[in-house]
Amino acid sequence: MPTRIGEVIESTSTGFTAGAYELLAAPPFGALVRAQARAEGSAVYGLVYDIRTGSKEPGGRALVRGRTYSGRELYDAEIYHEHPDLAEVLQTEFSAITVGFAEGGRVRQYLPPQPPPVHYSVYECGDDELIGFSEHTDFFRTLLFAYQIPSDELLAAVIRAAARARGAGEREYLVYAGREVASLLKDDYDRLTAILRRVRP
Repeated sequence: MPTRIGEVIESTSTGFTAGAYELLAAPPFGALVRAQARAEGSAVYGLVYDIRTGSKEPGGRALVRGRTYSGRELYDAEIYHEHPDLAEVLQTEFSAITVGFAEGGRVRQYLPPQPPPVHYSVYECGDDELIGFSEHTDFFRTLLFAYQIPSDELLAAVIRAAARARGAGEREYLVYAGREVASLLKDDYDRLTAILRRVRP
């Protein structure tokens, strides 16, 4: 049974934001995540494109903690060790663009009828789930023509992750994915070559 990593705190037809249960423990940029849908056995798939950590208070900001009142200097992870209360005042969140959904045992790579409900569970997909989802590349078009997200970087990141998950089949998948991207961007050589440079092993 996969471990849930957070819950939906904001949801729209095209994406969702989740709060991570552990501070600084968001899935990486480009990770495939699955949010539980209202219907039993249904889920919404998204790709993580934004990760942020900040104050839980609306409009609040984190305070400097690297120097104590006694003048002692604290660095990086030391700060979290010396101030365990940070887990209570800070929250890590991540946003994902919706790239498909599962319903009735089938995965479809287009927008679901409804977004995942707020407070429903979010899971990071394992290699097997990522491999299964990335067998089809209809979601490439969704990413390439998405606005207000780093779409080219996101597409390259998910292609790299899906290729790594295949182990010995990594190179074969990179070639397959590269051809699919090339067919979508045949009229934009500069953009195509920039993406292909980012997916080279």
